[in-house]
Amino acid sequence: MRKGFLTFAAVGLLATGSMAACGDNGNSSDQAGGSNDKKPKIGVILPDSKSSARWEGADRKFLKAAFDAAGVESDIQNAQNDKTAFQTIADQMITNGVNVLMIVNLDSGTGKAVLDKAKSQGVATIDYDRLTLGGSAQYYVSFDNEAVGKLQGEGLSKCLTDKGAKNPSIAYLNGSPTDNNATLFKNGYDSVLKPKFDSKEYTKVADDPVPAWDNAQAATIFEQQLTKAGGKIDGVLAANDGLGNAAISVLKKNKLNGKVPVTGQDATKEGLQNILAGDQCMTVYKAVKKEADAASELAIALAKGEKKDTGQTVKDPEGNRDVPAVLLEPKAIYKDNVKDVVADGYVTKEELCTGAFAKLCTDAGVS
Repeated sequence: MRKGFLTFAAVGLLATGSMAACGDNGNSSDQAGGSNDKKPKIGVILPDSKSSARWEGADRKFLKAAFDAAGVESDIQNAQNDKTAFQTIADQMITNGVNVLMIVNLDSGTGKAVLDKAKSQGVATIDYDRLTLGGSAQYYVSFDNEAVGKLQGEGLSKCLTDKGAKNPSIAYLNGSPTDNNATLFKNGYDSVLKPKFDSKEYTKVADDPVPAWDNAQAATIFEQQLTKAGGKIDGVLAANDGLGNAAISVLKKNKLNGKVPVTGQDATKEGLQNILAGDQCMTVYKAVKKEADAASELAIALAKGEKKDTGQTVKDPEGNRDVPAVLLEPKAIYKDNVKDVVADGYVTKEELCTGAFAKLCTDAGVS
């Protein structure tokens, strides 16, 4: 991966490669994941494979590669958006001897139950990508999610300006109401767009969450939004590429694709192709390899009975505690810098530039 493409969030964050060990080698779950004489074994529970292609296409391979490179045994499973399966997988991992459990929660209630049980069994825990409100994870590794939302709000505004839109009608397709990240994304784009709504520069005509980030439901919800708005929606703030593509599918049926700016997130192949085709105005790139590497470094340390100092914390308002955190910086992607995502190794030219996209890639400078 090209070095220096993304930087860490500026406030108080140390690069993961230089995080200093605090020197704790105790066995309690409040300190680290196990004693040095216990073979390190790390369990990871991913949330699903439908809400975003990243979980199976990026996170799994990057986490496994990091664990393999360190010679640490790992067990990476996917709960497929099933809360019962999520808890069953966690129980099995604990029974099978993991001394660190890393989770991407489906909701904070389920996540808290799993984290608390792991803690009671002396298993160290990490919240990966999503903070479990009221939970007990020893670390939280993610991106600055309000910054993600701010880039989306700024992106939609830029694309509307580029199209010369006057008093545009805006629809929100928000993420899952059970995902704290979705709340943070919305905080971010509201910080940009609410002043425009308040001043009557923009008009908000719809504002709906999409349960479980379900793309099929997103298409139904957006179709209802478009109908209710009398067919007049001039911009769509979609919280990720999957929701954005759902909106685009409806816009295509109504011959509005390319006319209505749509945002996204995750820089998925599909999202990038939509941008190249002119159907999506932007996405937000989160260098998942950096996130996976940061989380795996912390997990490996915990599995060896060590504890590291991230130099930064995030407030858990429900648990009323400061959680040691690593937050990474996201980047806005438009047609003119799609090539940066390819250059960074997140997607390959061969994956992205298939069929009709070959010429579009060439025109966008993808090499």
